[in-house]
Amino acid sequence: MTDSKRDKSEGNGAFPGFDPKSVEAYIVKDPEAMAVNFARALENLGKAASAWLAPRERGEKIDTVADPITDIVKTLSKVGEYWLSDPRRTLEAQTYLLSGYFGLWTKTMQRLSGDSAAEPEAEPVKDKRFADEDWQKNPFFDFLRQTYLLTSGWAEKLVTDAEGLDEHTRHKAAFYTKQITAALSPANFVATNPQLYRETVASNAENLVRGMKIFAEDMSAGHGELRLRQTDMTKFAVGRDMALTPGKVIAQSDVCQVIQYEAATDKVLKRPLLICPPWINKFYILDLNPQKSFIKWCVEQGHTVFVISWVNPDKRHAAKDWTSYAREGIDFALETIEKATGEKEVNAVGYCVGGTLLAATLALHAKEKNKRIRTVTFLTTQVDFTFAGDLKVFVDEEQIAALEEQMNALGYLEGSKMATAFNMLRASELIWPYFVNNYLKGQEPLPFDLLFWNADSTRMAAANHSFYLRNCYLDNALSQGKMMLDGKKLSLKDVKIPVYNLATREDHIAPAKSVFVGSQFFGGPVEFVVTGSGHIAGVVNPPGKHKYQFWTGGPVKGDYDRWLVEAKETPGSWWPHWHDWIKSHDSRMVPARKPGGAALNALEEAPGSFVMERA
Repeated sequence: MTDSKRDKSEGNGAFPGFDPKSVEAYIVKDPEAMAVNFARALENLGKAASAWLAPRERGEKIDTVADPITDIVKTLSKVGEYWLSDPRRTLEAQTYLLSGYFGLWTKTMQRLSGDSAAEPEAEPVKDKRFADEDWQKNPFFDFLRQTYLLTSGWAEKLVTDAEGLDEHTRHKAAFYTKQITAALSPANFVATNPQLYRETVASNAENLVRGMKIFAEDMSAGHGELRLRQTDMTKFAVGRDMALTPGKVIAQSDVCQVIQYEAATDKVLKRPLLICPPWINKFYILDLNPQKSFIKWCVEQGHTVFVISWVNPDKRHAAKDWTSYAREGIDFALETIEKATGEKEVNAVGYCVGGTLLAATLALHAKEKNKRIRTVTFLTTQVDFTFAGDLKVFVDEEQIAALEEQMNALGYLEGSKMATAFNMLRASELIWPYFVNNYLKGQEPLPFDLLFWNADSTRMAAANHSFYLRNCYLDNALSQGKMMLDGKKLSLKDVKIPVYNLATREDHIAPAKSVFVGSQFFGGPVEFVVTGSGHIAGVVNPPGKHKYQFWTGGPVKGDYDRWLVEAKETPGSWWPHWHDWIKSHDSRMVPARKPGGAALNALEEAPGSFVMERA
């Protein structure tokens, strides 16, 4: 709005209830400077376009974006068919939306005309996107906000009320609708976000110049795909700022390195501890820094800790499947532990999909009378995928077949694909705030070790990932006793060793209900524990932080919600509770051990070279 237009509106008294001073911050003061900066921003945008185009022109990048878009269109068209197939339903849906629009328009016009009765009461801000006070105080932005909330709620209602949809289609439609509405939020655009608008005016669009520069850099860093930065990646380095617990790599196979950590006590538990992390991310989430390190804490409690560090696979590993990861990963680590310590019996920990592989390997061991692992701890691990959450959206025969075709061409799934899928589960927290801050505000993200780890993505070997998607998410074969591993049919009922099964209450990857249901398939005693927070923070919760809480209860039976209501709540970290559980099964102590013992020489210092490989 120019000064002359503002004066005109003030002079004719068009909106007596509207304070002209409230728009001062939205008035362009230097049109010429803004025009120059818009041109500079477009120049940087052109550089981003060139970075996107170049690898495609060279044939290095083949776009697969049409596949998910096709699935979105097909899924949402089924919802549309229901509402459009009957004129009465169509009219009902249109009337509901239009009447809402009319009510909002009427209230907005009443506010602008000075009707104090139409002034809304200040609402508590529940949505971080609309925290700026002008989302409510300014009639224009308040109208945009309420229109958006009304429309997105209406779209979600269309999915909820559509009849005749199978459960998977309804789940996909609800998920895709949330993704679309999250993307179209007025908070994501300069002209419709009051804070962005003010900052753009105040800086004469300097924020957009910086933002488009960052956008071009992120496109270039992703080699033609947008690598949205969530933290300052230059502030951290593995082995320098994180993964610092002293240890040695003492063995290596085609799929992993085995790290043994140096003892921190004179006496250690007789049974060594083997940690099997997920290969979807890197193991150092459990050794993020000395203050947050689960590995370091375990060493300090007297555990002899061994960790599997999975390879970041390339085309050489295309045929490595779950049998390969079980034999050349878990079994290889168990053999290494025996060579290094002389111990055949160990305690094992599996995290996320590493825990799912560990559970399958334990069922295989039961068939083979292999009793090396004497207790097992599962951290946010699913063995039954009935209630596996929003990741099931990406899994059906058609989508898996398309993904397998892509993986077979490369021999692996690119790390960015899984990273994007995980970010989409919490798009309003992990995508759009960074899009706004980085590219529209022009702000460099702050350094944050957890987000550095999150961005340090890994590739997935084609055969391994295909087996996982089909056997777990698609067919739910493990809990049903149908999974085949190394030629043997597996049954979790054969796993009769003590199980410590940890779920996190706000987990969006391995929902607590899913972990609870999976507990009932094991053949031995299960200690089911729920901790506060989510998939990472609930697990990486050192006692010294005095954060969150955990719940323990009776037998894992019946309904999860009822179990949680009746469970005992304890403040603080679950780590000491787990350690006491471990000692309750074998508390014998022996003199501290050196990495590799007398039999194995160190190959390199921890954290090893496999974890350094970037996708």
